[in-house]
Amino acid sequence: MANHPSAAKRARQSVKRNIVNRARMAETRGAVKKVEKAIAAGDAAAAAAALKQAEPALARTAQKGTIKRKTAARKTSRLAKKVKALQAQ
Repeated sequence: MANHPSAAKRARQSVKRNIVNRARMAETRGAVKKVEKAIAAGDAAAAAAALKQAEPALARTAQKGTIKRKTAARKTSRLAKKVKALQAQ
C-alpha cells in the first residue's frame, strides 16, 4: 500500500489508466484482426473497408500513448501493403 498521498493518487490513476488502455487495445486488436481476416478470405473490398476502420484506431491508440507511434505506423503500413497486394490480384 502507498505510504504517501501522492503515491496513493498515482496508484488510483494507474488502475484507471489500465482499464482505459486495455479497452483501447482491445478495440485496436479487433480492428486489425478484421483486416487480417478479410485478407485471409481473399476479399479485397472488405479488407480495404476494414483497413479504413483500423488505421484511425491504430493512430488514436498511438496518440494516446498506449502504443508507440512507430509501432502504429509499422502495423498500418504492413496492413496497407497486404491490402494493396490483394487488390492487385
